[in-house]
Amino acid sequence: MLRKDINKTIDTHIKKNMNTKSLPGLPLRRSLAVVVCLAMACVAGGVGGAERFITVASTTSTDNSGLFDDILPKFKQDTGIGVRVVALGTGQAIKVAKRGDADVLLVHHKPSEEAFVAEGYGIRRYDVMYNDFVIVGPGSDPAGVRGMGDAVAALKAIADSRSAFASRGDDSGTHKKELSLWRTAGVAVDAASGQWYRETGSGMGATLNTASGLGAYALTDRGTWISFKNKGDLAILSEGDARLFNQYGVILVSPERHPHIKTAEGQAFVDWLVAPRGQAAIASFQLGGEQLFFPNAKGCNPLSAKKAQPRGTRG
Repeated sequence: MLRKDINKTIDTHIKKNMNTKSLPGLPLRRSLAVVVCLAMACVAGGVGGAERFITVASTTSTDNSGLFDDILPKFKQDTGIGVRVVALGTGQAIKVAKRGDADVLLVHHKPSEEAFVAEGYGIRRYDVMYNDFVIVGPGSDPAGVRGMGDAVAALKAIADSRSAFASRGDDSGTHKKELSLWRTAGVAVDAASGQWYRETGSGMGATLNTASGLGAYALTDRGTWISFKNKGDLAILSEGDARLFNQYGVILVSPERHPHIKTAEGQAFVDWLVAPRGQAAIASFQLGGEQLFFPNAKGCNPLSAKKAQPRGTRG
């Protein structure tokens, strides 16, 4: 039954009862509620052959980069299961999964992911892929960080020069990484908020747009940077620090915590991602000849994954 059919059913009931206040024994409001519930039951009964799908809470980087647009059709082709993505910062994505509003969590802040499992919200965490973070900034480079391989020293130079820095400020995995680097640098960015340190409260793409408009520095994952179209005068100025390693993990939300979770379909997605088929799909995703993510699920080494690694991961 379609939405228009539901409305027709309600309208028919109202017209039939124009001269009465309710169905026998029921107030009018409850009477209408019964009709709506019955109509919705008809909808549920009529969609038995509807698409099988799961909901994945993930990061803006996996979505903005185009990765999901590339690999999810391959997963559906292999399994018949569709995937609906809720793309948020890692912190918000975890909250969505904790509420049971997603079947699978795919984010990039390992300590938060491990806590999610330890607190009983997830079954098990799996490494899936990685790339790295980079520090981008204006071509004029007022802080003089171009070519620095030490990310902490680069951030310290930005702070010392009071050069504009655009932060996501959204509790995302990127924001968590950035804050950890500021702490290591001994810089209290809270005190500079609204001055040279600008928090956008937005995703990576929007934050890069802000940095481009302000001529500011920013920390970004390489995947989003490669796919970002509005670079303007921005360029990668600091990269290669091992501390810029960016690991992604995937977790099935616990059906014990949320019985409505689509356990079989969600586990099928997790299994596919960490198996050779999914790992090869991740490895083959490129933009402009550049690989954006590097698969590293344990015990899986697809031939197509043997490509040059991002600089921040070289040992």
